[in-house]
Amino acid sequence: MKAKAVEELRPEYKFDYSKAVRGKYIKRLIEEGTNVAVLEPEVAKVFTSSAAVNEALKSLLQITKSTQHLTSYSTGRGKTAGKTANAPRQN
Repeated sequence: MKAKAVEELRPEYKFDYSKAVRGKYIKRLIEEGTNVAVLEPEVAKVFTSSAAVNEALKSLLQITKSTQHLTSYSTGRGKTAGKTANAPRQN
């Protein structure tokens, strides 16, 4: 025969809700702003902390900024830069 489970919380989980303050930190959250991103399970296995995620994203931003000129759109001018589009060609 199994013993009955005790339906009582451990002392560290007991909380006096009569002293709780609703919305205690909402003003700070609004002022500072907050962003939450939910990671997919396979990504969460690699990045075990928010600091690791932030470091990886900052590195990605640096790479993006340093290589942005390599992927910028063409102006369509090619080798005729500085010449007008309607100017007659010289052969």
